[in-house]
Amino acid sequence: MRKNKKREFQSSELVKSFARIHGFEDKLVAFEIKDFLEDYLDEALFDEIKSVNLEDKIITIKVNSPLVKHDFQMRKSFFLKKFQEKFGENQFNDLQIL
Repeated sequence: MRKNKKREFQSSELVKSFARIHGFEDKLVAFEIKDFLEDYLDEALFDEIKSVNLEDKIITIKVNSPLVKHDFQMRKSFFLKKFQEKFGENQFNDLQIL
């Protein structure tokens, strides 16, 4: 008869542990930011986001549309504050809209 192992992990814990070991925690956080934006923005605005990246505590959001890019730049401090509230104050220093 086989005994169940006492170590049981949730899949999210395993993914975070794997990311930490292999050094791509920032990419995992960038995916979480993109998921947050998908829930927060309407579909038309979200579709204009080309990519989200995090490097050296700076969030970089690449936007296709010049109008949407300008809107993000005007509300840069608002979005940075939202991200800091959601993911932690010390996790991000700046937000760049490209």
